[in-house]
Amino acid sequence: MIFKRETSPFIRKNVSVKRMMLDVIIALIPITLFAMIQNGWNGIYVILASIITMLLTEFIAVALIKWPDGMPRKEIFTKVGFKKIVEQFNINNIYCPLISALIFSLLLPAATPVYVVIVGALVGILFGKLVYGPYGSNIFNPAALGFVFVLICFSGQLDEARNVMASAMRPDVVVDGVIAGGTPLTQISGNLANFANALQTYSLADLFFGNVPGAMGEVCSLLIIVAFIYLAIRRAIDVRATLGMILGFGLVALSVGITLYCINGTNVGEFLLYQLLAGGLLFGSVFMITDPVTSPVTKFGRLFYGIFAGLMVALIRYIGAFPEGTAFAILLANIIASALDYFMQGKKNSYSWIQLTVTFVVIICICLIVCFTVAGRTPMPETNMVLGGLLK
Repeated sequence: MIFKRETSPFIRKNVSVKRMMLDVIIALIPITLFAMIQNGWNGIYVILASIITMLLTEFIAVALIKWPDGMPRKEIFTKVGFKKIVEQFNINNIYCPLISALIFSLLLPAATPVYVVIVGALVGILFGKLVYGPYGSNIFNPAALGFVFVLICFSGQLDEARNVMASAMRPDVVVDGVIAGGTPLTQISGNLANFANALQTYSLADLFFGNVPGAMGEVCSLLIIVAFIYLAIRRAIDVRATLGMILGFGLVALSVGITLYCINGTNVGEFLLYQLLAGGLLFGSVFMITDPVTSPVTKFGRLFYGIFAGLMVALIRYIGAFPEGTAFAILLANIIASALDYFMQGKKNSYSWIQLTVTFVVIICICLIVCFTVAGRTPMPETNMVLGGLLK
C-alpha cells in the first residue's frame, strides 16, 4: 500500500477543491457587483487594487519558490523562460488569491485609500498564506489578517472613508455637515441605550437590502443569504460553522436584548434582528469561517469552532473597544482550530453529550458576563420599575 501525503482541505465527499473554490467565486460575484454599482469608482478601484496585488504577489512568490533548476534569472524575460515559470502554476494559484482578494476588498469601505488597500492585501497574502508554504498550509484566514492589520494601522483612513461614503449614500443622516449616524453599529457602539434612535436612522429593511454605509460586502444581507443558500446546495461549505457562528452570537445578542428590555423596554426581536443584520457577522459566517483550510476537520470541531467565533464577536462588540469584531473573532477561532482537531483525535466523529454540555456551559458563561457588563453600562430610566424591582 502506498500512502500519498496531501495538504488540506481534506474532502470527504465527491466534490473537488477546484469546484468548491469556483462556487465561492460565483457566490461572491453578485455581492461584488452590488458593491461596484452602489459605490461606483470608489468601490471599483478598491476591488481591482486588492485583486491585482494578491494575484501579482502570488505569481512572484510561487515563481521564486518553484524556480526551475538551472534556469538563469534573466531567462524569465524570454518566451521560453516565462513558459517554464507558468508551467509551475495550477488553477488553485489563481482561485485561492482571487477569493482572498475579493473577500478582503469587500471587508473595506469604499473610498479606502489605494495605498491602504495594497498594504493590507500584501500583508494578508504574504503573512496569511505564502509564508506557510503551498496551498492548504496556512493557519490564518488571509483576508481577515489583512483587514485586521489595516484596521489597527490605518484606522483613521478607514474612518474617513466610512464617513465620506456615509454622507454620499445617506445625506438624510447628515445634519449641518456632521454625520449623525455613521454606520449602523457605530451609532450604538458603547451606548446600547441609543438603539431606538439607531433604528430610526437605519431600519431593518435598510439593513436587509443594503441601503446603509459600511464595508462594501457586509451591507446587503439579502445577497449574503442567497449566497449561503447557493453554497449550501452546492455543498461548497460546511454549514455547521456558519450556523454555529450565528447561533453563538445570536444567543448572546438575545440575552442582551432581554437585559435591555428589563432596563428600558427595548424591543427584543428588533434588537436581535438589528444585531444579526448589521456589521459583518453574516458575511464572515458565510465566506470566512467556512474556509476549509483554516477550519477543524471533525463535525463537533466545526460546530464549536463556529460557536466560539460567534461568542468572540459578541464579546468584542458589546464589551470591547471596536463596534465590530468579526475579523478579530475569526482569527481567534483560527488559533484554536488545531487544538480542536487534537482534542478529537481518537474520538468518534460525531457529537457526545459531554461535548454539547461543555458547549452549553461556555455559552451560558459568556451570556452572563456580557449581560452584567451591559446592565452596568446602560443607564436606567427613572420610570423603569421592572429591573429596579428585581434588583431590590
